Amino acid sequence: MAAFRINRIQLRDLRRHRSLDLSLAPGLTIVKGPNEAGKSTLAEAIELALTPPAGRTAADLRTWGAPAEASPSITIEFSVDPEGDTAEAAGSTAGVRAGLVSRIFGPSGVTTTLTLDGISITDPAAVDTRLVELTGLPSAAFFRGTAFVRHSELSGISSDSTIRERLAASMTAADRRTAEAKADLTAALADLHERADHSPGRLGVAEAAVGRSATLVAAGDASLERLATDRAAAVQAEAAQAAAGVHLAEGRDLLEQARRAERLTAERDAASDRANRYAEAITNARDLATLASTHPSKEALPIMRQTVDRLGALESRIAELKRLLEGEVQVEFEATAPEPTWRLPTIAGGLGILLGLGLAIAGVVVKGLAVLAGVGIGVALIGAGLLVFARRRRTAAIVDDRQKQLADVQIDRRLRGRSQLENELKEAEADFAQQIQGIDQPDLATARAELAQEEAHVARINELTARQESLVGHDPVDSFPASRDSALAAASGRSADLARLAEPARAEGARPRLETEVGEAEAGLEAARQAAAAARAAADANPVDGEQAAGEAERLVLWQAQLAGLQRRARIHEAALRGIERAEAATTALTTRYVERLVNTTIGRMTGGRYRRVAIDDGSLAVRVFAADRNDWVPIEAVSDGTAEQILLAARIGLLGFVTGGRFPPLLLDDPFAAYDDVRAARSFEVLHELAASQQIVYLTASNRFDAAADAVVELSGPTAVDGAGGPP
Repeated sequence: MAAFRINRIQLRDLRRHRSLDLSLAPGLTIVKGPNEAGKSTLAEAIELALTPPAGRTAADLRTWGAPAEASPSITIEFSVDPEGDTAEAAGSTAGVRAGLVSRIFGPSGVTTTLTLDGISITDPAAVDTRLVELTGLPSAAFFRGTAFVRHSELSGISSDSTIRERLAASMTAADRRTAEAKADLTAALADLHERADHSPGRLGVAEAAVGRSATLVAAGDASLERLATDRAAAVQAEAAQAAAGVHLAEGRDLLEQARRAERLTAERDAASDRANRYAEAITNARDLATLASTHPSKEALPIMRQTVDRLGALESRIAELKRLLEGEVQVEFEATAPEPTWRLPTIAGGLGILLGLGLAIAGVVVKGLAVLAGVGIGVALIGAGLLVFARRRRTAAIVDDRQKQLADVQIDRRLRGRSQLENELKEAEADFAQQIQGIDQPDLATARAELAQEEAHVARINELTARQESLVGHDPVDSFPASRDSALAAASGRSADLARLAEPARAEGARPRLETEVGEAEAGLEAARQAAAAARAAADANPVDGEQAAGEAERLVLWQAQLAGLQRRARIHEAALRGIERAEAATTALTTRYVERLVNTTIGRMTGGRYRRVAIDDGSLAVRVFAADRNDWVPIEAVSDGTAEQILLAARIGLLGFVTGGRFPPLLLDDPFAAYDDVRAARSFEVLHELAASQQIVYLTASNRFDAAADAVVELSGPTAVDGAGGPP
């Protein structure tokens, strides 16, 4: 399902609006204003833009006071949600298609433009067709019956019959073609079947005419019996016609023999050809048997080819392994590690620090030896320098040791890799020797030569096998002699059958010649027939009015044909009427179930839970409501007008996507909640707000009590001019 949403609408010189530019929310927009503010004009503009504006002219739509050359125009910028869940698509722009439709009502007619996906079309019929695909609205009447709910449609429904009529109008989406077709069929049947004395109907007229004509024909037949004596003259002509017929039959018999001779000749030639093919197949079979017993190789071709391929691969791998072993380098390494060079500086540095600290302490404690304290500090500093040097040497030694370990690992890896290559080489050489010995060949070149011979030998066998199949298919070899002999016998039989045919039929070119003779005989027969007809016509020239009798018989045939046609037409009309009624009943049943589901999902919230279940009769469209206080179903006229209005409104809103084939055009509501109290109106408007998540709703009202619940509010100003004359002119 896809929703069609109006993003912006612009009006110029259209009725109430000289210039109007409005933006509408994708969900619920309230358009409010006092009476004569142009709310109805806005609804009419949407109708004119989205449906074919048949018969509407600039003079009908032009704003009061606008120049005569002003051209009313409507421009709508719209978007179409992608196919799928419209509720999810409404919150995302992915896949949304943008477009614009414009209608300008000029002096010479309406100029229409539709732009969608960057492509513009201006042909009015093409634009209207594309709009129907996008909105599901084929006509203005359909728009008013589905997507535009006026307050007047919901008011005054105090009786069950009124509710049924308006519900039926909504279900049919203001389309009266089915009702018109039923009315036309009923009128046609009445025209055919009328039995009144003053109006017998077309069938009655035809039946009376057939009766009169049948009476006249019977009288004519009685008169024609007297013409028997006048027809004796036609006997001779009819005898000549019979003789011509005999001659034609003989010619046709000879022609049939000639055609059979051609067929037998073709069958004889085909049998001879089949015998020759089986004879060739016998020779071919002997050659195949010889080839099958003289294969160059002891091994089968697939095994031989596989073995040679494997030997070639092993030979390449052996060469590669030898090349890799030749490229390996010798690895040298030291047997012992060098003595660490950081230990002696470490010991010396530590002793220097201890000695320096002792001297410094002694210089401080013993008076007169202050110089000794300075010397101690110097010795301690030297010791600290030796420790720093030793630490650096130790760090370098650790790094060298790690590098040596890595080198040892790499050497070990290289040694193991070479060993693996040598083992693989030995295995490859052993496998090569075993494979070459398995096919009993001295070397690979000899094996390849034998493989080429075997391939050529097998190719010849395949060639002869294919030739054999083209000659005799898959017949067994031992049946070839019998099949050859059978074909020879068939050829001999066809020759014997040919000998039994008449000589003229077997002659060269007999069939075309005989066809010509038969054609001439047919022409002679036709001439004899015409002569016999002329003789009979002479007999018909008897003073008895045979022409009148024949004419009456023809009129009887015409009247009978006309009566049969009228009876057939009546049956067709009756069948069509029954079919329409059955289809209408099936559609109504489907629609009523759909309406029930939609109404039952919303009416509970709209009525505060007082009514939650509604049932609609398929045949009469009578509406019943389950009343909790009675614990039973009650007819809809038993509830209040407000509740009935809510049920009908829920049905109208729910039917929109159903009757538009899954399309959701903008839904226009002309203040259906105007007469509701605040609580009922708030509940109903909450349901509208939820529906606006999946389809655009434009609510026209003069009130401001729903402003807070809308996605957008557009206010139109009313007229300000007043008549200051103070009285009639």
